[in-house]
Amino acid sequence: MSYKSISKNIVQWYDDNKTQMPWRDIDDPYKIWLSEIMLQQTQVTTVKEYYNRWIKRFPTIQDVADSSIDEILK
Repeated sequence: MSYKSISKNIVQWYDDNKTQMPWRDIDDPYKIWLSEIMLQQTQVTTVKEYYNRWIKRFPTIQDVADSSIDEILK
């Protein structure tokens, strides 16, 4: 089996089986960074729910910067 064949099979498997995540298919660096940080600490199923709540509350990095530490830690 060649490298190209293996690569093609992996990409095809991903296309057929990928799970929808709220941070996929976005181009906002803040949201991508946030998901990466959260995923280092917690399981994906937990992050999905928490990520959506966080983004609803703090849709931009500026919203985080403008918030008090107490608001962020709630």
